[in-house]
Amino acid sequence: MALRRRAHSDRLPVSQRIDSRVDNPSRRRITPREWEIKGELFMNCSCEVVCPCGISLGRHPPTYGYCQTWFALQIDTGQYEGESLSGLNVALLIDIPGRMAEGNWKVAAYIDDRSSGKAYNGLLQILSGTAGGNTGVFSYLVSEILGAERERIIIEKDGRRRRITVGNKINGEIEMIRGKDPSVPVSMQNTQYWMGPVIFPAIGLKSKVRDYGRVWDFEGKSGDIIPIHWRGPNRV
Repeated sequence: MALRRRAHSDRLPVSQRIDSRVDNPSRRRITPREWEIKGELFMNCSCEVVCPCGISLGRHPPTYGYCQTWFALQIDTGQYEGESLSGLNVALLIDIPGRMAEGNWKVAAYIDDRSSGKAYNGLLQILSGTAGGNTGVFSYLVSEILGAERERIIIEKDGRRRRITVGNKINGEIEMIRGKDPSVPVSMQNTQYWMGPVIFPAIGLKSKVRDYGRVWDFEGKSGDIIPIHWRGPNRV
């Protein structure tokens, strides 16, 4: 699978590129692996608040009929076939042309530049869906992998706020919605969302994306903050 040619400063050795790790997305097959991740995912998208996609399990159309979004994943503890993933950060750029559940996603992955070779490879397997388990859904939702690269990814938590910086490519900040009790943010509990049953709706405070020909701004748009506990298919 050929990746779009990038500026010289952004090129990576073949050993670090996703096309050396997984098959063409249209032919990807799940090969179950042993892995587990605990942490938090937060995102900001092109929908108006509140995004209908997660709570409807992707069956409801996004606000404007398409979904453009970035995901930030902070791994508190985790491992891939015995290799530690703890403390690593990951980001995704995702472009979805219609309902989430209908697939045809285009995705770019940014992997923490502190990751070991095995951790980098493992995270790509997990995020492409080929490792099975919770993220196995990606193996048929994602039709095109735009690319993958190591990056310095900074994730910050400040009360109800979350921030992410991925070089000069993603710069986002979101804030949980204040509830009647100002010390307790609004939340949706006991959902069937595969990412996690608890969703904290949020609003984009600033949100710039500029990479892979995409120039997006999600300020004032919908966000989610989701505690996650994902695992491979053989984990109990």
